[in-house]
Amino acid sequence: MNDIRRTILWVIFGFSMVMLWDQWQVYNGNKATFFPSPAKTVASAAPASASAVPAASGVPSSNAVAATAQLPATTAAAPAQAAAPRERVVVSTDVLKLTLDSEGGTIVKSEFVKHADMADPQKSTVLLDESKDRFYVAQTGLIGGAFPTHKTPMTVTGERVLKDGVNELVVKFESPDLGGVKLVKTYTFKRGSYAIAVKHDVINTGSAPVSPQLYLQLVRDGNKPPGESSFYSTFTGPAVFTDAKKYQKVEFSDIEKGKTEEVDKNSPNGYVAMVQHYFASAWLLADGVVRENFVRKVDTNLYAVGMITPVKDIAPGGSKSVEARFFVGPQEEKVLESLAPGLELVKDYGWLTILAKPLYWLLDQLHKVIANWGWSIVALVFLLKVAFYWLNAKAYASMAKMKAINPKIMEMRERLKDNPQQMQQEMMRIYREEKVNPMGGCFPIVVQIPVFIALYWVLLSSVEMRNAPWILWIKDLSTPDPYYILPLLMTVTSMLQTALNPAPPDPMQAKMMWIMPLVFSVMFFFFPAGLVLYWLTNNILSIAQQWVINTRMGVPPQFNLPKF
Repeated sequence: MNDIRRTILWVIFGFSMVMLWDQWQVYNGNKATFFPSPAKTVASAAPASASAVPAASGVPSSNAVAATAQLPATTAAAPAQAAAPRERVVVSTDVLKLTLDSEGGTIVKSEFVKHADMADPQKSTVLLDESKDRFYVAQTGLIGGAFPTHKTPMTVTGERVLKDGVNELVVKFESPDLGGVKLVKTYTFKRGSYAIAVKHDVINTGSAPVSPQLYLQLVRDGNKPPGESSFYSTFTGPAVFTDAKKYQKVEFSDIEKGKTEEVDKNSPNGYVAMVQHYFASAWLLADGVVRENFVRKVDTNLYAVGMITPVKDIAPGGSKSVEARFFVGPQEEKVLESLAPGLELVKDYGWLTILAKPLYWLLDQLHKVIANWGWSIVALVFLLKVAFYWLNAKAYASMAKMKAINPKIMEMRERLKDNPQQMQQEMMRIYREEKVNPMGGCFPIVVQIPVFIALYWVLLSSVEMRNAPWILWIKDLSTPDPYYILPLLMTVTSMLQTALNPAPPDPMQAKMMWIMPLVFSVMFFFFPAGLVLYWLTNNILSIAQQWVINTRMGVPPQFNLPKF
């Protein structure tokens, strides 16, 4: 039975090694051995300018639009003399620096003033971008006729910089008259906010009623964010949230295959978003506003997620307004929760969200007191060890009993090595007489695994770890330890913990008992320092608890060194 328990644990370690090898293949530029994904075309497919996006594919269609509806041409048919000169409008607030294109009032670049770039701390983190290496923009416009779209030249008015003492900044984009309709986009920026109010005024300048539809979309290439680790993976791609189907992530590979049927197409609530590690962008409409959600392929390695909402029955000379909000910023859980129901889910905890959210809450509360994310991680792991003390005590007590009878087991195995059947019977007899359950140390550990996996995702997903210092050489908990001190300490503590456990009777298992933790530790040299700190703290506290329990049970702690 003891062998069975160890086999289970080695299977878990073995699977981890399979996943590690698979990611190592990817890291070295090879195809994944076990979980291959379709190769993506790297962008010459990411256009250098918005005009490079074909108009017919860049403007969404709707099931509600008549089949005869004509999509606008590339630059929209405004008289040449009426077209305003194209310009890039840079708008700055205390937290955002946005670049908007006067062609369509499209947001083509976003910089976060308070979040430094990981590669160059002198620069701000860029999310939306329109460059040779990235295409990621936020677009809006009208369909249902030859109306203004994100390809239409517009005139710009308003201040460009949020001045000291001012809490609000307004920038307005106005289209020419197209198809008897004029579109006015008004962006309202507020101090300290990553959410921008976007008002669309649709004005009927013609002589007949019109019923256009407003689209709001995010268009992005399918490339992974720069600097993403090959040793752990986070989701990058579109997401749709509705009350009916809740949070739905859509892989770029699924869009390529046309597997978007699960997305809730029609809803009076929710949002659409584009998600990547630490940051997100999202279009938000008020609850009760009917919208049609869509996820689609725009071009080679170019994908869109968005919403279409009707602007019905505008009489000649009349106008109607559609209020929306555009969020672009870090995945700060409290901020996201305050903006819209379910928006906090873009901070992806995976299938352990139900455990991860309270763990993050507790970590945040500890940070309010300690004011250091590194020490907050240490404190959180300590509290978890206290909470699971009695479970761990049972596990270590079981290990101590096994360690006490181990000499007897080893002697018996040597004596009956030529009679496996009798050896098994004798082993069960010893367990029965000594009142030892060989599986007793396994269950308490298994129970805790989901909690520590959830904590792993909390630390991996929390943008607060970016550029967060701990002590001395650890200046950023979201990046690997530059001197590998924490991974080395974690490896040493893993070996020490292994040495304190009873040695397996089987010589091969005894060797694997030492080899597997060593191999497993390799990953931690590439993990963020915050994750390694959490695991190191857990190891140290586990060793201390095991030492105390062994001593109390009269089993002197001793180190079982490897025999190779």
